[in-house]
Amino acid sequence: MFAVPPDALLITVAPTGAETAKADCPQLPTTLEELVQTGRECEAAGAAMIHVHVRDADHQPTLDLSLLTDTVQALKEATDLIVQLSSGGSVHDPLDARLKVLDAQPDSCSLTMGTTNFGDDVFSNPWPFVCELYQLSQERQVVPEFELFDLGQAHALARLIDTFGLPYGGRVHCDFVMGVPGGMPGTADALVAGLATLPPHVTSWSATGIGRTTLPVALAALSKGGHLRVGMEDVVTLSRGVPVESNAQLVDRAASLGMLAQRTPMSPREARDLLGVRAR
Repeated sequence: MFAVPPDALLITVAPTGAETAKADCPQLPTTLEELVQTGRECEAAGAAMIHVHVRDADHQPTLDLSLLTDTVQALKEATDLIVQLSSGGSVHDPLDARLKVLDAQPDSCSLTMGTTNFGDDVFSNPWPFVCELYQLSQERQVVPEFELFDLGQAHALARLIDTFGLPYGGRVHCDFVMGVPGGMPGTADALVAGLATLPPHVTSWSATGIGRTTLPVALAALSKGGHLRVGMEDVVTLSRGVPVESNAQLVDRAASLGMLAQRTPMSPREARDLLGVRAR
């Protein structure tokens, strides 16, 4: 039994990502201090989970294990948020480095279910890598969030679970990442089609709209009873020509949309119950 009210809304914040340059967006949180402050502000605004990419001293994406570990530890000490590390890194990171992300002992990790064209680049997730990362997450007791960039990846999710069993914690949570050039479009029709392809193992799902698809995807997800991921990894403007000032601003907007749909942001404790994440 989930100890979560049926109208509860999981809001995940993705504050940084690996694509936007600090020079182009000075308000992007790239230092440890900025990430911790962002975590505190977003938890207060209604977020229950934080999806983390780490930057180095030059504000460049990195999978340096010491920086990942320090970031996870600092966020756990400063907040009650579920700390989810990206296992995707940037599109240029090698597969072996991405596997080592779990050494930083996050609560959760992202696990993308297939290779996707990502603008002019390729986000590589070959099947053997997906299987290895999944089995490693089971061994380390890290709860995966299955990222779906296209409908075939929902079919791959069924194949993965049928082959290797349920993830640690017994829940299956996936996130539709929509609006990436090369992936599924960020439309209500695409979301409905994606939901129809989900395997019966799925216990909860969220949706992320990239760029100008942020609001259409959020509204469609709420209308279908799903959860939301927002943050400056995915969008840096509130509307045309109006820059986002902080990640908390996006979380607050998501919470307000949720209230219109009679959904209440869940606490990190409720989110742990929903996702099967172990207590600290």
